[in-house]
Amino acid sequence: MDYLAKGAEAVLYLEDGRLVKERAVKEYRIRELDDRLRKLRTQREAKLLENAQNAGVAVPKIYKTDMRGYKIFMEYVKGPSVKEVLEKASDDEAGIIAEKIGSMVARMHDAGIVHNDLTTSNMLLHEGLVYFIDFGLGATSSRIEDRAMDLVVLKRSLSVAHTAGFKELWSGILESYKRCAKNVPEVLSRVDMIEKRVRYSESTAL
Repeated sequence: MDYLAKGAEAVLYLEDGRLVKERAVKEYRIRELDDRLRKLRTQREAKLLENAQNAGVAVPKIYKTDMRGYKIFMEYVKGPSVKEVLEKASDDEAGIIAEKIGSMVARMHDAGIVHNDLTTSNMLLHEGLVYFIDFGLGATSSRIEDRAMDLVVLKRSLSVAHTAGFKELWSGILESYKRCAKNVPEVLSRVDMIEKRVRYSESTAL
């Protein structure tokens, strides 16, 4: 067993060449509630990964789900994070990656999946594909509001992590999303509405 990372919700480790995501016990919760939440979240994440793969989204393949141990056994995708790659990428390379991100997000949304934590740290570059990982906050939804919020989260994360190339990167992602996704006018209109609400809230808080 080779531990890779420990987060707030789960630990990640390698076992027989497979990546295992195990949801940790939360001592502050009532035991019955903790067991139920860990089971539901493990089940939900595994299902989202399976649905995303069936829709043609590049995600780690699921091998097995252990509901008693709150574990997901999946493919170990080797590759740097997209965040790391973009820090050193040329303009042309960044443009290609942006196109791939936009098309994959479009496929995911059209399959009724929202990630809810779209950052370039949750994307890996492997064999020319952009893989999406960590669906722990994800959900099944076809609501325009939820799709728009997914894009807002992605846009904000890009503005923080990739300040210098943000405009070009976001433009490339958006153009690719527009070409590939359904209900684009409604989604982008809702993105504008959400951003206006956020700006208004921030201005009134000052």
